[in-house]
Amino acid sequence: MIPTVTVVMPAYNSSEYLRESIESVLAQTFKNFELLVIDDGSIDNTPQIVRSYIKRDSRVKLISQTNQGVSAARNRGISLSKSEYIAFIDADDTWFPEKLNSHIESFKRDKNLGVSFARVTFLNTKGKLAGIATARLTKLKPQHFLYENPTITVSNLVVKREVFESIGNFDTSMNYAEDLDFLLRVITSNKWKIEGFNKILMAYRTTTSGLSSNLYRMEEGWEILAAKANSYAPDLINKHYWYARSIHLRYLARRALRLRLPSKVSVDFMTRGLMSNWQIIFREPRRTILTMLAVYGKDLIKFKI
Repeated sequence: MIPTVTVVMPAYNSSEYLRESIESVLAQTFKNFELLVIDDGSIDNTPQIVRSYIKRDSRVKLISQTNQGVSAARNRGISLSKSEYIAFIDADDTWFPEKLNSHIESFKRDKNLGVSFARVTFLNTKGKLAGIATARLTKLKPQHFLYENPTITVSNLVVKREVFESIGNFDTSMNYAEDLDFLLRVITSNKWKIEGFNKILMAYRTTTSGLSSNLYRMEEGWEILAAKANSYAPDLINKHYWYARSIHLRYLARRALRLRLPSKVSVDFMTRGLMSNWQIIFREPRRTILTMLAVYGKDLIKFKI
């Protein structure tokens, strides 16, 4: 019997949190699923951990491949699935027990729904709760996916398989923003709705380590996203590019602060964000001004401005 849901879990050297993630999937109240763990060329004991679960639960399957990146791993899972719905979870995130059941119910209520998501809570590296995402859930338009990512993480997505058959899979040439690229292609097709509901159904593990080079690669990835979108939604880019760019650069400035990178990194991102579209101060005053105070605060005190 074909399961209703295929859960795709890419895993690369994921032994630290892998058990916790697998356990959260197996604890779902909705039982008719398969879990495909795509081992993307791990050199730790990731495959051995998965095999230990295969012995306990026939729904768990291990697919091994040479290291090709997370998008290729997710695409491999999509290609192997015959289920009506495909869900994703990264090997360091966890789901709450009602996750799948809540999403399946949302698809039953709305036949036009193509991608379902919910609210996300954050975990720090010690597994402690570190806040709840406040992203937009409903009445989503293409520009919202250019500004920020309402879904937060791929681990939050449950997708009707028809969507992949029509839109295509994740772009393996993109190292960053590949999930936004997929979502933007979905919503600009005008075939399906992307909608969330006000219920916390997963925990997304964040990291406090990082390099400034990673943030600059994220900026480069966003620019690739915008350039690609310009080929199929030029009106969207013409109208929203500069403001969306300012929001993204502000986000990178805030992230640089959280990662405690050298102040020149956050200053660079925030300054260029303001130069991209200074109206962000008036359109989103609270978040922008608070970020500016955090970024420029030390200099303001230093020069007594």
